Amino acid sequence: MMPAWLARLMLRINGMRVVDHNHGNWPKKCVVPTGPHTSNRDFPYGIYSRAVVGKYIQFVAKSTLFSGPMGAIMKWTGGVPVVREKRTNFTQAVAKIFAEREEFYLCIAMEGTRKKVDRFRTGFYWIAREANVPMIFAKFDFGNRVIEFSKPFYPTGNVREDFDFIYRHFDGVKGLAAENSFNYDPAVLEELPAGEGSTQFNTD
Repeated sequence: MMPAWLARLMLRINGMRVVDHNHGNWPKKCVVPTGPHTSNRDFPYGIYSRAVVGKYIQFVAKSTLFSGPMGAIMKWTGGVPVVREKRTNFTQAVAKIFAEREEFYLCIAMEGTRKKVDRFRTGFYWIAREANVPMIFAKFDFGNRVIEFSKPFYPTGNVREDFDFIYRHFDGVKGLAAENSFNYDPAVLEELPAGEGSTQFNTD
């Protein structure tokens, strides 16, 4: 992982800074939903920010992508191959990685694309639930020139309530390509299953 001092320097050169609301005191495992993801240039900022917080935040992809020179690059930058068994889906396969590791931080771009979207993909949420781990949101706020890591958020099973909170957390945040930034319309919640529970967000 890049030295923290070098990462801070690179961020400073680009007019950015990192705010970690956990002050380095993270749980040993969590999903790190990230947004808004609007440009390929988000990637180096992710490399810099993980070095600043001192957590080796990784990403996952299908195992078939980890062959040849590109596979070596993906592993070098933190990629983890996911091997799906016949009776498991992608969510279960990723949850298995969490179960097998003592420490694991998984970054997932919620939009699933760099284009403008009106809703997030939900895979990050189901992975956190299946693995029984919290989420720490990484907000790439280029409007305010800050990359901000939230305190842990624990999914409750009340999908609509949880996503209402998540959407509001990222609503209006300016991405690097500002025209592709996310704006929240509560009507999208109607497409999600309802459930019981209340939002659990650590505010200590």
